[in-house]
Amino acid sequence: MELKSRGKTLLFQAILFQWYCEPLLLHKKQDKLGQKTKEETTMEIPTIDLSMKNRIELSKQVVKACEEFGIFKVVNHNVPREVVVRMEEEGAEFFAKSNSEKQQAKPFGYGCKNIGNNGDVGELEYLLFPTNPQFISESSKSISNHPNKFSGAVNNYIEGAKGVACEILNLVVEGLGVQDKFALSKLIKDVESDSLLRINHYPPSMTTDSEMDPCATGNTNNTIGFGEHSDPQILTIMRFNDVAGLQATTHDGIWFTVPPDPHNFFALVGDALQVLFFSNERFTSVRHRVLITDSLKTRTSIMYFGAPPLNCLITPLPEMVKPPQNPSRYKPFTWDDYKKAMYSCRLGDSRLDPFKVHND
Repeated sequence: MELKSRGKTLLFQAILFQWYCEPLLLHKKQDKLGQKTKEETTMEIPTIDLSMKNRIELSKQVVKACEEFGIFKVVNHNVPREVVVRMEEEGAEFFAKSNSEKQQAKPFGYGCKNIGNNGDVGELEYLLFPTNPQFISESSKSISNHPNKFSGAVNNYIEGAKGVACEILNLVVEGLGVQDKFALSKLIKDVESDSLLRINHYPPSMTTDSEMDPCATGNTNNTIGFGEHSDPQILTIMRFNDVAGLQATTHDGIWFTVPPDPHNFFALVGDALQVLFFSNERFTSVRHRVLITDSLKTRTSIMYFGAPPLNCLITPLPEMVKPPQNPSRYKPFTWDDYKKAMYSCRLGDSRLDPFKVHND
């Protein structure tokens, strides 16, 4: 009974939280389908090689990538290939089920198209759940025909992605000269961490089998699969298959395509790292979206969202704030405060505005 109660609590948090991890319709100031407000281009994002021996140089490269792009590729990450493959296979097996079978997993993080309560939609289906092993074990019974196999694959993948996130965050802290070398990574390692795992499945744009692909509409290319947004957590570790679709924007608002690389990870700066954890807006969370550009192939992606515990106080470290030249631009608040404040706004809104310090 205690396990079920814990699972229900975690599930409720995930359902409430899922709306801002979800796609939504683009606002008027953003690109409309088939139109461009700013030029789209191709751009080579930084590549971070975690096997680099020169730790000082590596930390400088990570900080620079966070400052200039907010998104970068991570190679030589030491996550075994079989861990990734097993996770992909389990995800593919679930999404290959009939619509009626998948609906049985709805109470445990399955969703399709309709996002939250604000009318936001996306051309995808997904699984979204807390990274707590107890919840994963419980939900696996409704997600997979082989729950132990599924939960084992998911837990191993989470541990791998978390390890990559922790290493990157340790390098960020070192590069910023913060005394506590584990100031960031210890937050997502905490047993009460509010981290999430999300598996997205984008059917081909021309798929019409509504029973096997209930999210497919038969639209032509360049359908919005996942609307423009930034991730609110500290850091996202993402991987996707060999089907293109991910786009990110520069600080100037110019969209560029991120070429797929199924053998490596991508790291994305989240809102928390941008403003709250020690950077005081030195970093900028990256806005990104997914376009369904392939009419024949299915696109899949897996995201690990590294987040702190709900009661964690969000405020820059003293090393990052030096009044009056560099005062904190945001009032201190907890991660739970931030989540609650976002429930009433859409993903494209300025979610951090209520927490700004106004010095008029």
